[in-house]
Amino acid sequence: MAKDWYDLTKLTGNARLVVERVRLENEDITIEGSFDLPPLARLSAEDQVFVAAFVRCHGSIKQMEQWFGVSYPTIKNRLNRINDRLGLVEVNSPPPGRGPLAELENGEITVKEALERLRAK
Repeated sequence: MAKDWYDLTKLTGNARLVVERVRLENEDITIEGSFDLPPLARLSAEDQVFVAAFVRCHGSIKQMEQWFGVSYPTIKNRLNRINDRLGLVEVNSPPPGRGPLAELENGEITVKEALERLRAK
């Protein structure tokens, strides 16, 4: 059963899928209509595996790098791409270009300068 979702996404070729009938497994109840899949279920099988691995790693990009054998930017780019597909928005993030971490990410300061600024706070 755990492999069914993977087989379904391969079968559909990642085309948009609409559920038209739902049956409660141990009940004699069926619901018919037109239902969209939840956002995570709309991801490709590969992206679903990636998200599951990310959750299993407790969000550790370092551990993801080791598991997938790729670099930090590769993991971040994939997470950003998945975020865009899910239509998620950033919450409580500082405005772009503000703070030492943003300056470091933009290449405006060195790691040493960023650490010094963080320690000073």
